[in-house]
Amino acid sequence: MSDTTATAARVAKPPAWYQIIWSNGKARVGLILLALFVIMALAAPLISPYDPQDGSFEQLLQPSLAHPMGTTSQGYDILSQFVHGAKLSLLVGLLGGGFATVLAVVIGLISGYAEGTVVDHVLSFVTNLALVVPILPLMMVIVAYSESRGLWLMVFVVGVTSWAGAARSKRAQIISLRSREFVTAARFSGEKTLPIVFREIMPNMTSLIVSGFIGAATGAIAAEAGLSFLGFGDPQTVSWGQMLAFAQQAGALVQGFWIWLVVPGLALAVLITALTFVNFGVDLISNPHLREK
Repeated sequence: MSDTTATAARVAKPPAWYQIIWSNGKARVGLILLALFVIMALAAPLISPYDPQDGSFEQLLQPSLAHPMGTTSQGYDILSQFVHGAKLSLLVGLLGGGFATVLAVVIGLISGYAEGTVVDHVLSFVTNLALVVPILPLMMVIVAYSESRGLWLMVFVVGVTSWAGAARSKRAQIISLRSREFVTAARFSGEKTLPIVFREIMPNMTSLIVSGFIGAATGAIAAEAGLSFLGFGDPQTVSWGQMLAFAQQAGALVQGFWIWLVVPGLALAVLITALTFVNFGVDLISNPHLREK
């Protein structure tokens, strides 16, 4: 009898979150690709054949054993820059996406829980204002008038310009959750507003928050590459966006050095695709109807 009960309990036990994500084929592919990029970024000093800032090589060398991807018009080794460029892209995605997610969670949850109050009206006005402001021109203006450029400026720019849409969705979600029994019980027990919002309600929005973070990280990586390509990046740093910018300026494609342009562009496309695939798995946690049979 005990064996039957234990078996029934195992059958009734829901799968863990990581099992749900891994059960999706697209998410598995995304996780594997993302892991490869992370390993490449962490092991860059070990697998990079040269210093990415070493410009002492002959310019515009074709791929060879010494330089598997050739060299740039400034004399840099393309493979070394490609390997080290993964680090900046991943850091911008992690930190910029994290910053934007924190802003979205704090503003969205407080606004939704205080629906109809002065606090909600003020936060909703700020959110609506942020939604209608063109993001790319705003990013360009902030970066152009900044005295210094680099990772932290990119993180700040991405965070303050990309939180509004996620804040709106989280506000709508908390409005549907604040009338649940566990919230009412916490309110009657005398808990303050902030503990109720962040300790009682937020854990029930974990999958939505994680999904929002992945989306924000994807946008941050694309934003860094776009700003660098347009000439608003830090020329002293190595990133895939900077590689694309220098390749475009040197007319790499016209001169036949397509690998200089294609490699970082393809890497960005694959990385963004990997994050998008992972998001498919995260969606399964909040929506069981999407799970594969």
